[in-house]
Amino acid sequence: MAQTATKEAVLPAEVIDRAQLSRMTFGDRNLERELLELFDRQSEMLIARIRAGAAVKPLAHTLKGSASGIGAGDVACAAEAAERADGEDCSAAIDRLALAVEQARALIAELLRQS
Repeated sequence: MAQTATKEAVLPAEVIDRAQLSRMTFGDRNLERELLELFDRQSEMLIARIRAGAAVKPLAHTLKGSASGIGAGDVACAAEAAERADGEDCSAAIDRLALAVEQARALIAELLRQS
């Protein structure tokens, strides 16, 4: 239960920079929705593949680029850390990335419900 409260506290717009998203979509709300839906599906799939033992570096790199495009800075930073991590640090970096993705996906779900 405490974990849920933490997630709710982090879910404000800082998780996704709405201004960045608007710039990337030229203010087109339909395109914004499409990009958020795409990121939601892609991030879920990439995290699942990383957790299943697929090569972390290329998947984290892909996730970093996608996250940067929609203004998900925490995800992009965590993905970069996972991309650079080795050994035991890699597991912690993956956990941090998975949490950042979870937070971004929670906000995306809320944004999509509102639109």
